[in-house]
Amino acid sequence: MRDSLREAALALLAALEPAQVETIRAPFDTDDRLEWTYLPGARPGLTLGEMSVGQRALAMRLVELASSARGLADACGVMAAEAIRRNLPQAVPGSTIDPYDDQRYFLRILGDPSDGPWAWRINGHHLAVHQTITDDGVSITPHFFGSEPATILDGPHTGRRFLAPEEWLARDLLSALEPGQRELAIVSSVAPRDILTRYDPVADPGLLHKGLAYGNLEADQRELFTRLVDQYVGRAAEPIAQRAWHDITEAGVERLTFAWAGSPKPGEGHYYSIAGPTFLLEYDNTQDDANHIHSVWRDLRNDWGHDLLARHYAQGVPNSHSS
Repeated sequence: MRDSLREAALALLAALEPAQVETIRAPFDTDDRLEWTYLPGARPGLTLGEMSVGQRALAMRLVELASSARGLADACGVMAAEAIRRNLPQAVPGSTIDPYDDQRYFLRILGDPSDGPWAWRINGHHLAVHQTITDDGVSITPHFFGSEPATILDGPHTGRRFLAPEEWLARDLLSALEPGQRELAIVSSVAPRDILTRYDPVADPGLLHKGLAYGNLEADQRELFTRLVDQYVGRAAEPIAQRAWHDITEAGVERLTFAWAGSPKPGEGHYYSIAGPTFLLEYDNTQDDANHIHSVWRDLRNDWGHDLLARHYAQGVPNSHSS
């Protein structure tokens, strides 16, 4: 996988004009390497809309390699929802306009893909994929997917829904709980207005409620819990997802907790989190009359490739400052 990512990044860089290369690249240790956001606005990097069709295909190859088939479909869905929200021409059914044209999703490559640790990211409104690559492996978090709107209420796309399993899997789990379990799982009748960890460079699991522990679930409930976790972890390409599941199980799945806040009724504001020793997940759908999703996966050990880089530097390999 590392080789494929390197080849894809180098192919993209080779296809760009010099000015575009200058915009898309930065040193690996750039001061803002850990800065990110899922809000609208400009970021460092080159937008998909500033690329030619061929260049854009090479850029999306990086997203494809980082993702499972479902994860890639979800990423494209996020961008489609944004196009619909902004009434862009490609949102019209039957349009032949490239679906990524005029979209403010910024691609950035940090370091030299052919020498030493490097990273790439795609970041824009409601989408953030961050990959760090070393000789020891690949990380993919922070990993954020959102949608505004979550369900299209009018126009030619009426009824189209985005990121639906993230909601109904959690509702299935909540519905499967016994009364005593629900008392532990539902931590508040009011959902927060956003995910609690926001876009902090370092996610703080202390911000989350503990809720109901996996160890207190029955077998069928545990299956629902696992499916919900996999909805997030399974967005990543299989080697990354397998590594994440290994870390989760090695740290003890019985230590995972599920917390719900807000209304249990569909269509009303709701929030949930899952937390464990190695990771956390958050989902919030409260804004715009509960039609605006924010969801995130954070790896408490390996956001931004932290553990991968620690092992890399422990081996005495110098940092690459290539830009």
